[in-house]
Amino acid sequence: MTSTTIHPSLSRVVLASNNAGKLREFSALFAPLGIELIPQGELGVPEAPEPHVTFVENALAKARHASQLTGLPALADDSGLCVAALDGAPGVYSARYAQLTNPDAPRSDSANNALLVNNLADVADRSAWYVALLVLVRTHDDPQPLIGEGLWHGEIVDTPRGDHGFGYDPYFLLPDLGRTAAELDPAEKNRISHRARALQQLLSKLASR
Repeated sequence: MTSTTIHPSLSRVVLASNNAGKLREFSALFAPLGIELIPQGELGVPEAPEPHVTFVENALAKARHASQLTGLPALADDSGLCVAALDGAPGVYSARYAQLTNPDAPRSDSANNALLVNNLADVADRSAWYVALLVLVRTHDDPQPLIGEGLWHGEIVDTPRGDHGFGYDPYFLLPDLGRTAAELDPAEKNRISHRARALQQLLSKLASR
């Protein structure tokens, strides 16, 4: 990862998420930069509403929410899986995909993956891509939030493979590597994933400020 000088005000940043998987990945990505990520739950910040239909609007809303309630800089991501044959679904609804058809269903990776595979039954085009949209605000009313976007292309398989990662990773095949995202060593995933790519873009903008 490219060396970047981080302003002291960014040494402690609230992560606008309570997702344990995201916390692990982002902490590993930010630790070399001297940035401590604090999950918002540790600071008593409730989850922000995500009413928007785009990744960037949801991420910005979450970052501003966490920063306003803590007085600290905040990092938020809105990420998900987009499948070509499903017109980009599940998209921003990736974490609650199964609940779109069954509102009473618990939010779970297994339910989301089962619905995805079912919706792709007999579909030849399995192309898909992960999207990560990162937003960093230095204050809740930051007029110039830093935004990074990363895309990671692959294909959806019917049978899960691998024990790492989370979400749709066991079903997300990377044809060039012949492995799913869940079969990658976490360190390898952190170098090439959509979040890593979004972070690199965000950091390049941070360095130019």
